[in-house]
Amino acid sequence: MEITEVKVFPVENGGRLRAFATLVFDDCFIIRDLKVIQGDKTLFVSMPSRRRRDGSFRDIVHPLNSETRSNVEERVIKEYNKIAEENPE
Repeated sequence: MEITEVKVFPVENGGRLRAFATLVFDDCFIIRDLKVIQGDKTLFVSMPSRRRRDGSFRDIVHPLNSETRSNVEERVIKEYNKIAEENPE
């Protein structure tokens, strides 16, 4: 399964939230609302999630292995950095 498209939508004044992202896999499967978040040291990508009745959150979609997670995070952060360089705040 290949990531065929990455779109990043920067957020202004979002605190630690830097952007939302959308991924397309194999030109036929889309995942929306990934979040690019500024961690204590680096950026990371949070998967789309939903609040449960007990107040906790559970990912709606997520990679099943670390290789896929790393690939998703690398591609999203690369696109975020590209857009951030083109449009400095």
